[in-house]
Amino acid sequence: VQLQASGGGLVQAGGSLRLSCGTSGDSLSDFGVGWFRQVPGKEREFVAAINWNGSGTYYAGSVKGRFTISRDNAKNTVYLQMNSLKPEDTAVYYCAVDGLPGTSHYGEYYGWGQGTQVTVSS
Repeated sequence: VQLQASGGGLVQAGGSLRLSCGTSGDSLSDFGVGWFRQVPGKEREFVAAINWNGSGTYYAGSVKGRFTISRDNAKNTVYLQMNSLKPEDTAVYYCAVDGLPGTSHYGEYYGWGQGTQVTVSS
């Protein structure tokens, strides 16, 4: 399975964006999914994760209270709603399938596809 992130763009600080994560053909309904972000020269950073049916969600401290992860298994899509965006949220955002439920380490995820650029201007 390979996931594809979309929905990024340029937004002013304090604004909102909603990212989407899907696949070209495989079903995501049996898998937990995580969102990560990366800026050049830095390690990929955990943002949020959701279990297979949406009953469990996990967030990095830096985004808790501002970002919300959700999923619609009927649409085979996982979302990341990002509110109150800050310039430090600027990064390429990726989604991937978790190989170890509840983990925040990128090494336990797979199915990385092309990310989507989020740029927050001050």
